[in-house]
Amino acid sequence: MLLRAPAKLNLCLYLGQPREDGLHELCSLFEPLALADLIEVSPAAQDEIACPGVEGENLAARALAGLRERGWEHEPLRVEIEKRVPVAAGLGGGSGDAAAVLRLAAGEVADLPALAAELGADVPSQLRPALALVRGAGEDVEPLPEPAEHAVVLLPGGGGLSTAAVFAEADRLGLGRSEAELEELAARLRRAAGAGASPLDYPDLLVNDLEPAALSLRPDIGEALAALRRAGAPKAILSGSGPTAVGLFGDLAAAEAAAESLDAGEAIVCAAGGARLAP
Repeated sequence: MLLRAPAKLNLCLYLGQPREDGLHELCSLFEPLALADLIEVSPAAQDEIACPGVEGENLAARALAGLRERGWEHEPLRVEIEKRVPVAAGLGGGSGDAAAVLRLAAGEVADLPALAAELGADVPSQLRPALALVRGAGEDVEPLPEPAEHAVVLLPGGGGLSTAAVFAEADRLGLGRSEAELEELAARLRRAAGAGASPLDYPDLLVNDLEPAALSLRPDIGEALAALRRAGAPKAILSGSGPTAVGLFGDLAAAEAAAESLDAGEAIVCAAGGARLAP
């Protein structure tokens, strides 16, 4: 069996105050990208996860272990992940892999969203990759209509930026909105995106509150955002906790032309959107 685990783009990310559990309240629009990890699942003598080129604990392994702890009796599996989504780049690659593993047990294990939330803030939204308004610390996912055509140019900046470090820097800088602000922004995003509009139809709402913190840790992100604007991106934003800079374009042709003008070997061009990209 071959699965796809799409990258996740934060079209916006509004940061709230820290909660008692140490997580932050958020208000964000998530959408999947055509860029995706490929995951091959096959029978094995015992469960094993292979992810060539990526060291350390793999979130997909925790997902599979979580399914077993909840009584999933499927035969042992080998899960081999071909990474195409840059690692530690603010694109939810590990979360997407974990969600893809959880989808193997859909209808067989109760309350997969709860298990997804235990694994990480980005995992619940990736159980069904599509445009969604995400609240709480990522566990509250409200699907929205598929958006109009658009595309992106990604400049991953080498990845390697720790999400925890960016949030810690945001706290140090005193960033964070009130609950009332987040509620108002959620209502505005719901109205703007609820009719299937392109994100470029509501550019003023495409804000990432983590950008000052990410820039404090990686000033080169500012250079990447500026380069995308010079290349003609109607909107350039930071995805998630970074360091990936994202240029939004009206269609794939415009994105490809911009990437050529950038002359950046790391540039990734891909379509963006809703259900049509879901695996």
